[in-house]
Amino acid sequence: MKYILKVILFAVLLFKGADASAQLMGTKLEVTVLDDLGNLVEGASVTLYRTQADYENEENEVQVMVTDEKGEVLFRDMEPVTYFMLVTKDDLSNIGGGVQTSKLIAKKKNMLNVVIE
Repeated sequence: MKYILKVILFAVLLFKGADASAQLMGTKLEVTVLDDLGNLVEGASVTLYRTQADYENEENEVQVMVTDEKGEVLFRDMEPVTYFMLVTKDDLSNIGGGVQTSKLIAKKKNMLNVVIE
């Protein structure tokens, strides 16, 4: 009987541990910005919007970040939805290119490359 109780206790603790680690792993979006030659772009502004109307009017931003020396930004604690994205640096942008993400996969690190011209 003690053995069965130990097995049940172990299973409960294992399940709770798995649940806790899933909660710690939030939904993330990593964006890498490249120019039309494939070079990484440092210092580009990446702005996320929830709706196409907000994107078109450039209002109600969800988050804004600037790319690092690797041309990357990492948005954390994101909702697993589709976002509209405006990426700019000087006179370069992604307007006319890919401006909408796929629906983010929950509790995963979603990755996306964006080309600005």
